[in-house]
Amino acid sequence: MSVFFSVFARLVEHLADLLQPLFHASAAAAAIVLFTALVRLLVHPLSRAAARGQKARAALQPRIAELRRKHRTDPERLQQAVLALHAEEKVSPLSGCLPSLLQMPAFFLLYHLFSSTTIGGAPNGLLGHRLLAAPLGGRWADALAHGGVFGASGLVYVALFAVVAAVAGFTYVRTKRSMAEGAATAVTGGEQLPGLGAVGKVMPFMSFATLVTVAVVPLAAALYVVTSTAWSAVERAVLHR
Repeated sequence: MSVFFSVFARLVEHLADLLQPLFHASAAAAAIVLFTALVRLLVHPLSRAAARGQKARAALQPRIAELRRKHRTDPERLQQAVLALHAEEKVSPLSGCLPSLLQMPAFFLLYHLFSSTTIGGAPNGLLGHRLLAAPLGGRWADALAHGGVFGASGLVYVALFAVVAAVAGFTYVRTKRSMAEGAATAVTGGEQLPGLGAVGKVMPFMSFATLVTVAVVPLAAALYVVTSTAWSAVERAVLHR
């Protein structure tokens, strides 16, 4: 595993060297953004498949609502009937999770690289890289301790939080609208499906959880999260038109 981390660290260093004429001291940060974009391009076909699957699942909601009415007193039979319906229509209820799951290794890889003082027994040279004044291995707490919110490092986080808040707000509006449409589809006989109201209230706010992630992980991992989240917002807007 240490060999793998060493190879990836060298890859980031080489990308930073290539981008250095354009981004100077922030070349490693630009390399992480580029790496994130490459990861998202690799999983994009799965994202397209997930979007098709979501539309297919939405089309099945009236039939699922009918099954709920039919088997409302027998949860086990209801579950079997819903699974059989998905199998019949060749719709996977889990297809939407694959793009997110496949990105997790890349995130944890960056988290590990920029949290370790050594890689392969040698000092971790990646920790010397910065995004403007903020070290890529540092966290928001470090920025607050050295200059405060509006210090040189703190302002980098202010900019990241602003980007995340804008993307989260955009996602919130779209999710709220989508949940409202889903609730309208799921209402049968004047009765809303159990638990849907609670989920509808909480789900739109999940997009703001990224703010917490950015605040607690190393800046390099935060860059991955911010870039990937912005990509997801644009991708969903395009795929779910």
